Amino acid sequence: MIDERDLITEIEPERYELFEGPTYNFQFDRRDFIKAFGLGIVFIVPMTRVLAQQRGQGESGRGGFNERTPQEIGAWIHIDEDGGVSVFTGKVEVGQNTRTSLTQAVADELHVPITSVRMVMGDTERTPFDAGTFGSRSTPAMAPQLRKAAAAAREMLIAMAAEQLKVEPNDLRIIDARFVNHDKSKTLTLAEVAKGRKLVKVIPDNIAITQPKDWTVAGTSALKVNARDFVTGKHQYTSDMKREGMLYGKVVRPSAFNATLVSAETKAAEAIAGVKVVTDGNFIGVVASDQQTATKAAGAIATDWKAPGQPSNAQLFDVLRKPAAERRGGGEGGGGGARPQGSIADGLAAADKKLEQTYTVAYIAHAPLEPRAAVAEWNGDKLTVWTGTQRPFGVRSELAEAFHVSEDKVRVIVPDTGSGYGGKHTGECAVEAARLAKAAGKPVKLVWTREEEFTWAYFRPAGVIDIKSGVKNDGMITAWEFHNYNSGPAAIQGKYDIPNQLNQYHQSNSPLRQGSYRSLAAAANHFARESHIDELAHAVNMEPLQFRLKNTKDERLREVLQAAAKAFDWGKTKPMTGHGFGISCGFDKGGYLATCAEIAIEKPTGKDAEKKNAKVKIVRVVEAFDCGAVVNPLHLKNQIEGAITMAIGGALFESIQFENGRVLNSRFSDYQVPRFKDVPAIEVVLVGSKGVPSAGAGETPIVGLAPAVGNAIFNATGIRLRSLPMAPKGLAL
Repeated sequence: MIDERDLITEIEPERYELFEGPTYNFQFDRRDFIKAFGLGIVFIVPMTRVLAQQRGQGESGRGGFNERTPQEIGAWIHIDEDGGVSVFTGKVEVGQNTRTSLTQAVADELHVPITSVRMVMGDTERTPFDAGTFGSRSTPAMAPQLRKAAAAAREMLIAMAAEQLKVEPNDLRIIDARFVNHDKSKTLTLAEVAKGRKLVKVIPDNIAITQPKDWTVAGTSALKVNARDFVTGKHQYTSDMKREGMLYGKVVRPSAFNATLVSAETKAAEAIAGVKVVTDGNFIGVVASDQQTATKAAGAIATDWKAPGQPSNAQLFDVLRKPAAERRGGGEGGGGGARPQGSIADGLAAADKKLEQTYTVAYIAHAPLEPRAAVAEWNGDKLTVWTGTQRPFGVRSELAEAFHVSEDKVRVIVPDTGSGYGGKHTGECAVEAARLAKAAGKPVKLVWTREEEFTWAYFRPAGVIDIKSGVKNDGMITAWEFHNYNSGPAAIQGKYDIPNQLNQYHQSNSPLRQGSYRSLAAAANHFARESHIDELAHAVNMEPLQFRLKNTKDERLREVLQAAAKAFDWGKTKPMTGHGFGISCGFDKGGYLATCAEIAIEKPTGKDAEKKNAKVKIVRVVEAFDCGAVVNPLHLKNQIEGAITMAIGGALFESIQFENGRVLNSRFSDYQVPRFKDVPAIEVVLVGSKGVPSAGAGETPIVGLAPAVGNAIFNATGIRLRSLPMAPKGLAL
């Protein structure tokens, strides 16, 4: 069994934000367990087995594991007295619709309607431990776990119902939440089986789950669970919450990254009625009865910060090429990547043409719809925090460490949250709110401003990628040497059949705080690889699609390439002045994709047109995607369309501008994200197979757009763009 700690260190070290911090310690007593659920039937597994399974399936990191593996039980399913089904998972819902897909999995196995299943998610006091909602692991890892629990529950419930009806268990089946015998002469409801019971059943290991070909609920386009609450505004996000006696908090931020506090004058703030100032080392915050007063008080505090000289945008890529002073699990050389194959020297010697290019990727922000927010409440020495995070148990560890309390004194509850994209793994806002609440003696709500979110959250890592390659005139690639500096090794190994190749990642010292972003470094590595593949195709005068097909035998990659090309009418569209067509493909986290893009170069008109740059307009995108068995076709298409839309910003215009430790574009008026006018016509082609286990789809679909658009720009203009974003100020033709 693969240890989850080894998995994240060896495969995805670019999750920088997770590599430091407290170890994990979980406590949940069996007596509390029964009290928590009351009447009904609880289906549990030993927690040691849960953790062993998750280590083989998921990811870890900060606040993840230690050697003291907990021995207590963990609950997955509770059948209420009224026949409702409560399901418990440490996964959270941040807009990717995991709540619906996991509900479908349970309903499928229990043979009950979706409406009778209630999913309890991301509550450290009620749900089993989970490393976090990231890495596209909810569908491939959590769904099978819940299916096993539900399948075991189904068989145990049938046995209990058979005993009540005085029939053999094999004479019963569950149809639409009712136990029915062979001739339908005897029936029972779930409520009738559970009523008056107070049972705990242990789920066995050897339980079979329903295979994709036999799915009845999963595999259909079920509507989003609780969709009405989100549409009508009934759903309460963290920023909507109110607690009795609640105050509002505001934190005074440093003048720049890595700045230390020299002095603070707080008398003016303390003179404001109802304001309490909290200082603790470099931490300065205020609480007040309303947000306006808290903001005013924070602004009244005069501070003096000392910041070291730090690199700016102009020096970024030179800085990233320098070796990291501190290594994060990379061993000698401080990096990682795939095992070398063959000899680069021999491959280059055999080539008819050689190519060497550098590609760069800027820092970009997550720009979530909902900024970080937390409500913290102390009850004696017990702390409860409501916050939007992808890692509730990791945040619990951070809180326990910050306040020197045991983790059983901390509860983290995650309301369904307004997006994460990998940007909400850490609990700084929760710690800040709890710090203010501790001092105030009352609940405190802290909501980061948009400027704070843009400045003090972590960014997608910037990167420099060098590629050296060789190709024969017949189109066969003979050599491939790929070096990624800083952005990471995710998807660094392609699916092309190259006999001599080296793919290596080198760690760097980043000038800005950086960490996980949707797809990690897969977007950067695909941009560089697929742009370079396109350059090789043109170097030997070969059509780009045929060049890719010639260099891969991977059937699933070939299938998505052909599916996207067919839907796009690749090679059949008549050339139009100022229009270009590009293609890319790839693989990551179990998912295969191919992307075709059409762009238009819109030349400036009117006065001083010759002094203005042309605009790149993405006209049409077709993406074929294969993630194995599809759980919910409608929501998968939505996920892919959302990823493509999000990718537009990073491809064309998103980048963080900074100087000497200060972010210069920390608001939407200065930081451009895709708008309605930027969104092209999008067509999604699902190539999923029910014979292949489901892979996650939250990340992989984002990686194909940038290289496809870059290749299309070259097709239209002959200009090869090798830096993301490619056209932040348009194109100078």
